[in-house]
Amino acid sequence: MSEYLSIAVDAMGGDFGPRITVPACINLLKHHSFLQLQLAGDLAELESLLAHVPQSLRQRIHVHHTLSVVSMHDKPSHALRHRRDSSMFKAVELVQQGVAAACVSAGNTGALMALGCSLLGTLPGIDRPAIISAIPTQKGHCFLLDLGANVNCTAEQLLQFALMGSAMVSAVEDNPSPRIGLLNIGIEEIKGNDLVRQAARLIQAHSGLNYIGYVEGGEVFSDRADVIVCDGFTGNIALKSNEGLARLIAEKLRKSFTRNLYRRLLGLLAQPVLKELQQQIDPGRRNGASLLGLQGVVVKSHGGAGQSHFEAALNQAVTDACLNIPARITAQLQQQLSGSGD
Repeated sequence: MSEYLSIAVDAMGGDFGPRITVPACINLLKHHSFLQLQLAGDLAELESLLAHVPQSLRQRIHVHHTLSVVSMHDKPSHALRHRRDSSMFKAVELVQQGVAAACVSAGNTGALMALGCSLLGTLPGIDRPAIISAIPTQKGHCFLLDLGANVNCTAEQLLQFALMGSAMVSAVEDNPSPRIGLLNIGIEEIKGNDLVRQAARLIQAHSGLNYIGYVEGGEVFSDRADVIVCDGFTGNIALKSNEGLARLIAEKLRKSFTRNLYRRLLGLLAQPVLKELQQQIDPGRRNGASLLGLQGVVVKSHGGAGQSHFEAALNQAVTDACLNIPARITAQLQQQLSGSGD
């Protein structure tokens, strides 16, 4: 076994490409001596950014030259057929080949999911992967899925999301019975559309899940559930609404404490509290959403992530790889499916 853990990076993906991904990778190596990085992208561009990196770090970076980039406008089917020479394809392929234990991309979400399914495949009993990420709550955090991989879902797929989310939290957080909630417009049994009500019946009937019922939008941050399940359309809106609210609060506080001299003085006194609040609500601190359900670790970074936020996604990939999340979820799924009420 190699002494290094290797992570593949789509260095060209996202809104800012190598000028963000490369510095984030270099900083990551400074903090983790056991890491190697496989950078997929344009050789000349990457080498120019790596020219002044100390040899002690440079020797742990391997560049894989690629000819194209998956754009944000590429359809998943187009990426599968016509972007086999892209940095995203190469990053996922390195996981498939066993060269890397995980990959990270800030590129096109649909294309990343399509490539993950095609090259890595899904876990037994799982139709499609779901994007999962931690979001802050009053007492810590909970996990929300799906965050955009599957705009249209069946009730059976929502059950699979609940199983995967439960398995992940059980494995990662040593929580033997995570509380599972289903995002809905109300907590009453009659609320919601046919899809949500059917999914609720399936999840409630599954003996391996600790189902607590519906969770309203206002309860997402209340610490009522450990895992909240929804379709990707709803989850993506909920996530981006949370990110927008966090930015609004930060801007309102900044303006409030700079309005006049008295408030500036109050702001100075409140600086430690404000800094702590900003860190708690900053969405970028939790940047890095796992594509749960693949037979390999794939982490999606926000396309507009800055250096520190992309580094957070890299750290998420390191964590998932070190814990071997796919294998642990498979074991949990086998156990839970054997206890299914089906």
